[in-house]
Amino acid sequence: MTMVVYPTSFHLATIICLMLLPLHISATEGFSVNLIRKNSSHAHVLPLRRLMELSAMEKTLTPQSPIYAYLGHYLMELSIGTPPFKIYGIADTGSDLTWTSCVPCNNCYKQRNPMFDPQKSTTYRNISCDSKLCHKLDTGVCSPQKRCNYTYAYASAAITRGVLAQETITLSSTKGKSVPLKGIVFGCGHNNTGGFNDHEMGIIGLGGGPVSLISQMGSSFGGKRFSQCLVPFHTDVSVSSKMSFGKGSKVSGKGVVSTPLVAKQDKTPYFVTLLGISVENTYLHFNGSSQNVEKGNMFLDSGTPPTILPTQLYDQVVAQVRSEVAMKPVTDDPDLGPQLCYRTKNNLRGPVLTAHFEGADVKLSPTQTFISPKDGVFCLGFTNTSSDGGVYGNFAQSNYLIGFDLDRQVVSFKPKDCTKHK
Repeated sequence: MTMVVYPTSFHLATIICLMLLPLHISATEGFSVNLIRKNSSHAHVLPLRRLMELSAMEKTLTPQSPIYAYLGHYLMELSIGTPPFKIYGIADTGSDLTWTSCVPCNNCYKQRNPMFDPQKSTTYRNISCDSKLCHKLDTGVCSPQKRCNYTYAYASAAITRGVLAQETITLSSTKGKSVPLKGIVFGCGHNNTGGFNDHEMGIIGLGGGPVSLISQMGSSFGGKRFSQCLVPFHTDVSVSSKMSFGKGSKVSGKGVVSTPLVAKQDKTPYFVTLLGISVENTYLHFNGSSQNVEKGNMFLDSGTPPTILPTQLYDQVVAQVRSEVAMKPVTDDPDLGPQLCYRTKNNLRGPVLTAHFEGADVKLSPTQTFISPKDGVFCLGFTNTSSDGGVYGNFAQSNYLIGFDLDRQVVSFKPKDCTKHK
C-alpha cells in the first residue's frame, strides 16, 4: 500500500525520520503470527484494477500474528493496550505508521468491530507536542491539550488523522504465549477516510522506515528480520497465513534464492531490481529491448494485491500470456474492464511466469498469477502504471516463504505450500 505523508498544510512531504523511544522487551529468539483469513464473498465483484485502487488508498519462542484475508488484503491480528484490545489491521510492507481507529471517531469509515478507546487502557500515553519525537513529525500542529497531532495519507485520498501516542502492543507466539511490545509509537486515528472496508480497523505498518513496527522492534528478537507465508486467496478460509519476526524468521534450505534490497532516499518501501519476466520460455526485458535496468525499480508490497508493471512491460506480458492460452479471453463483461480474463470453472493450468529479480528467479504458477474476481472467471493478477517502476503485489507473493533480512539487506524467496505451517 503506497503511502505519502502530508504535513498539516496538506502539501506533499517526504517521509520524516523519527527518533523512537527505546522499547522495553524481553530478549527472545523471535516470534511468529498467523494471518487468519476471513471469508470474501463474490457478492460484490471487484475487478483487479479496483482492488489496486483500494490498495493505493490505503523450536523457540517465535513471535507471530494471525492474519485474515479479505477482499485482496491480509489482515493482521494484534492486541493493543491494557487490558489487551484486539484489532485487525492491513499487514502492509508498503507503509510505516501503525494506526487504528479510536473513539471518538465521528468522521471515520464504517467498521463492524468496536473501536479502541484509549481511556480504557492503563498503558496509553499521548506524545506531547513539546517532545523531540513529535518535532520529528512534520505535522506542525499542537492540540489545545499539547498533544501531538498527526496526518498520514496514502497514494489516493485515503487519510488517517489523529493523535500520536505510545502503547503496549501484544502479539502471540508459536507456543501460545503472549509477546508484549511496550512503548510502541502508533497513531490513534480519530478521523479516518478512504476506501477501507468494514473489516479493516487500521493498518499495521511493516515498511523499512524508522516509525514502522519492524523498525521499532529492531533486533530485540535476535535480528532485524521478518518473514511471511501468504496463503492464496482461493484457499479455504479456515487456513491462516503466517508472519514471523526475529531469529525464527530466517529463510534457508533447499530452493532459496535471494536478491539485494536497494537503499533509496525513501526508506519505507523494500526496493528490489526486476530484470524481466518470462512467460514460459519467452523472456521479456524490463526495459523492452534494453538489458540495462535501474536498480530498485520494484518494491514488494503486501498491501497491494496485483503486481503493477510499467505499461510497456505489462502490454508485452499480457500479449504473450494470450498467445500461450488456447481459450478465448472474456471481452463482453463490463465488470472486468480491460483485464485479461478467461471463463473457466477452475484456474488455468498455465502458463508459468518467472520474475527475474537480480540474482533470483521466482517461478509463478497460475495460482499466483490468475485470480478469480467472481465465480467462473479467472483474470491475470497484473495491472499497469505510467511510471518507470512497479510494485510486486501480494497475489504473486503467495505460496512463497519470503524473508526480509534488514541486517544483511536481502530478500529471500523459498517456494512453499503456505497452507502447511511446519
